[in-house]
Amino acid sequence: MSLTRRLFLLRGAALASTIYAAPSFTKYPFSLGVMSGDPLPDGFVIWTRLAPDPLNGGGMDNTPVEVEWTVAEDDAMRRIVKKGKTTAAPTLSHSVHVEVSGLKPSRPYWYRFKVGKEESPVGRALTAPRPGEAPNALKFAVASCQHWEAGLWTAYDDMLAGKPDLVVHLGDYIYEGKPNPASVRQHNSAEIVSLADYRNRHALYKSDPKIQAMHHHCPWLLTWDDHEVDNNYAGDIPEDKQSREAFLERRANAYQAYYENMPLRLPQLPQGTKMQLYRRVNWGTMAQFTMLDTRQYRTDQPCNDGRKAPCPGTFDPAATLLGDTQETWLKQGLDKSPARWNIIGNQVLMARVDLKPGTEEEYSMDQWSGYQANQDRIMQFLADRKPRNPIVITGDIHSSWVNDLKVNWKNEKDPIVGTEFTGTSISSGGDGSDERPDTQAQYRENPHLKMFNARRGFVMMTLDNKQCRADYRTVPFVTKPGAPASTHSSWIVENDRRGVQKS
Repeated sequence: MSLTRRLFLLRGAALASTIYAAPSFTKYPFSLGVMSGDPLPDGFVIWTRLAPDPLNGGGMDNTPVEVEWTVAEDDAMRRIVKKGKTTAAPTLSHSVHVEVSGLKPSRPYWYRFKVGKEESPVGRALTAPRPGEAPNALKFAVASCQHWEAGLWTAYDDMLAGKPDLVVHLGDYIYEGKPNPASVRQHNSAEIVSLADYRNRHALYKSDPKIQAMHHHCPWLLTWDDHEVDNNYAGDIPEDKQSREAFLERRANAYQAYYENMPLRLPQLPQGTKMQLYRRVNWGTMAQFTMLDTRQYRTDQPCNDGRKAPCPGTFDPAATLLGDTQETWLKQGLDKSPARWNIIGNQVLMARVDLKPGTEEEYSMDQWSGYQANQDRIMQFLADRKPRNPIVITGDIHSSWVNDLKVNWKNEKDPIVGTEFTGTSISSGGDGSDERPDTQAQYRENPHLKMFNARRGFVMMTLDNKQCRADYRTVPFVTKPGAPASTHSSWIVENDRRGVQKS
């Protein structure tokens, strides 16, 4: 199918309004639950996908289905304030994305979908404060890297108990690989490539009751990393040997399935092989969330990827993680931001961490340190323009890190330009450990590195007028159920004061 034709069909499906007779289901059609996202002062996106047979293509025929939706001011769904009808179209895997508007700012709402006699679970969403409004506080959880096979998602139980206002997910929501017979639980197919493959893999991940409960609690802000498509892909370059055309078709399949399964707005609808995921979400004057995409526009990893000593490609000024357009957008948004806290949702470690003790250097070529000219430009921008309270939140690395950000990384006295809180994985990497053999050497080699831990978990962050607080919540194991959660450490950045401190 041509890209133009595919785009036409996708847009038509998203905007469809024709009424169809409600089908009768032999199994519950809302098996994947409900979800909300990208809140505005007057509304949010609410999402569901009809899937009575979720792991086998969804179990729906090729007929569009009318879906009713309702928004209420109470969890019993008695004080209804908005309702309507939309179409679950087969071209979008019978998913629906309703952009609710006309609501009051700074308050919770509850929502539900209905098809015929079948009703979805009730979800809870929140509207953002109005522009210029200064809320007292904002509490949000930072999550990433939830490999189905590597472990159980116990951390989501603790996250739900903490009652955040938002969840920010920084990528690797799914993993693309084949089943591992020795894993805790197994993937449902060989490595995924086709649109049907990606749809079924998303359904598998959404079937977990712990993540469904978290979906139902509050809005999510999401971006992707690599495993939503292919490990360590860079732009149109795959990990393995594959033609550019074949990989772009795979990427288009992955992007469409990602849109179908996430609470995203119409501007995020895929356009052929492309999908604009970078965007901003404001929370009054308390926070501006800048959600980056460091995969779709990046150039190839230098030095043949991996952990390497710098090679000439590491310093190439044309090498980029963001692409020129997104980099300009990032800087302009930070420069004009009215927010007290500028939260940058980022995928791979932004701090430059030298992994080899001594005079020699070694860096991960997949992270910002592999693209040092691009990294230097962002650090210099933070130093020169001084946007208010820049806080980078990061995933990907399956471990917890706290780093101050600098222009001159080796100079302990060099001014701090921001702070990066990197959260560990929900399950990827298995049980993990508190330290690794080289941990203490890394502290000595990198004076801006303040904390490292390799357990599983997430970061619970709280913003108020005085400080940004990051509580690193961890679990001791994920390979069996029942893990207790605890706070490994807590860190604060004071308002209008660069640099992180242990609480």
